[in-house]
Amino acid sequence: MTDGTAIVAPEHIQHSIAVVRGLRVMLDADLAGLYGVSTRALIQAVKRNPERFPEDFMFQLTAEEAAILRSQTVISNGGQGGRRYLPYAFTEQGVAMLSSVLRSPRAVQVNIEIMRAFVQLRALLSSRDELAERVGHLEHRVSLIFTAISDLMPPNPVPSRKPLGFPTREPDAAAPTASLSPPRR
Repeated sequence: MTDGTAIVAPEHIQHSIAVVRGLRVMLDADLAGLYGVSTRALIQAVKRNPERFPEDFMFQLTAEEAAILRSQTVISNGGQGGRRYLPYAFTEQGVAMLSSVLRSPRAVQVNIEIMRAFVQLRALLSSRDELAERVGHLEHRVSLIFTAISDLMPPNPVPSRKPLGFPTREPDAAAPTASLSPPRR
């Protein structure tokens, strides 16, 4: 990255990051492709230095985890010419440790770019969580405002209904009452 251009596009690195066991990881085949080595060579370098890769830096996927990732097209099918063993997943710390066992200049540059991608992803997730928290506070405040407004408003009186039909006069006590019977012939 001497002229300011990245060896690997940051988007490509970010798409290679998967979540397994609640951890953001990169798979061995993706890392090998980024470093420009075979997956076999990457795993051999790791196995020659087991003390550098504790369980929280690197772990092998279970068959179930591999099947889930395969269904999401993250890893290749295990058919003819495919993988013969379960893939390894490297956490951010494991990826950082890979630069110490893969000593090529490309490995160092790619490792720097991967670390930057992890940092950007963490910042993006942090800002999303922060935004969700702010929206939650805003919803609570709006709810309080509506409650205060409804408390200030007078209760709605039951609307009075007008009587149906024609208006009638109240009979006067002094006035003669008219008969509603038909006139006699």
